[in-house]
Formats: sequence, structure tokens, C-alpha cells
Amino acid sequence: MRAIISVSNKDGLESFAREIAELGYEIIATGGTWRYLNSQGIQAKKVEEITNFPEILGGRVKTLHPAIMGGILARKEEELQDLNIGAIDMVVVNLYPFEKFVDASEEDLIENIDIGGVALLRAAAKNYERVIVVSSPEQYEEVINLLKNKEFNIEKRREFA
Repeated sequence: MRAIISVSNKDGLESFAREIAELGYEIIATGGTWRYLNSQGIQAKKVEEITNFPEILGGRVKTLHPAIMGGILARKEEELQDLNIGAIDMVVVNLYPFEKFVDASEEDLIENIDIGGVALLRAAAKNYERVIVVSSPEQYEEVINLLKNKEFNIEKRREFA
């Protein structure tokens, strides 16, 4: 099982990441999230290790890649195997805090419009039957409890999506 994590708000992330790793999830993370996890001693792969392509355009493009989006959107793993893409079973994303920049310059506003995070969340929601969607640190405890108790049924998946 694999989880991709790309968060701006790191509250509660250390504990959550440790828990999902203990439950058997391999963690994939974007640059800033990877640096945070690494500093906490949590093993994670950089997105670049999965895509074989660096973050580009000053970090504007990180996860918009077939190896990431295909891993989330695939309904069946057989097609992924043919393409040598690994399935991604959980998407953990919270978006840039755009509301904090309402009084900022237009340039700052534009840079804080989240594209990749929204795409990851929507892709995961579209495939909620297979992919768990986690969009807020407030959900971490419930997600861990559901996983530990093997209660992440289709209704819960739909609710989180």
C-alpha cells in the first residue's frame, strides 16, 4: 500500500505518518512535506523517485505526472502493471491557505492558487472506492482508527471523498 502526502499544514502530520507507516503504507511526499518527514525521522520517498522527473517551474509542477495521477485514478492494478506504475491507495493533501493571502499582492495570490493539491484530491475522490481521501489534519485520528479497526468501508470512503 502507498500513500502520497502533500500538505501545507503540518499539524499532526508526524504522528499520522508514523501510524500509517506502521500499518504498512509506503509514503511518497512532495518536497516540503518530504523535508519535514525526513527531519522527523520518518522514511518517505520523494515524488521525483516515483516520477523520475524533478519538480519544475519553481515548484509549480510536482505531482501532475502519469506515475502519480495514474496510480490514483486506476481502477484495476493490472493496467498499472502493464505501464509499470504503482497504485496509490491514500491521498493526504491540505491545500495552500489561500484565505491568508487575500490582502497580499496579486503575484502572491497567484502563487498560492493550489493546482496539484486540488488535482490530487479530485482524482482520489473520483476513485474513492479504492483510494482513501484525507483532506484535513482534523481527520487524521479518525482515519487511523478506521484503518486499525478495519472499518474503512465504502460508506466511509465516500464520506471522506
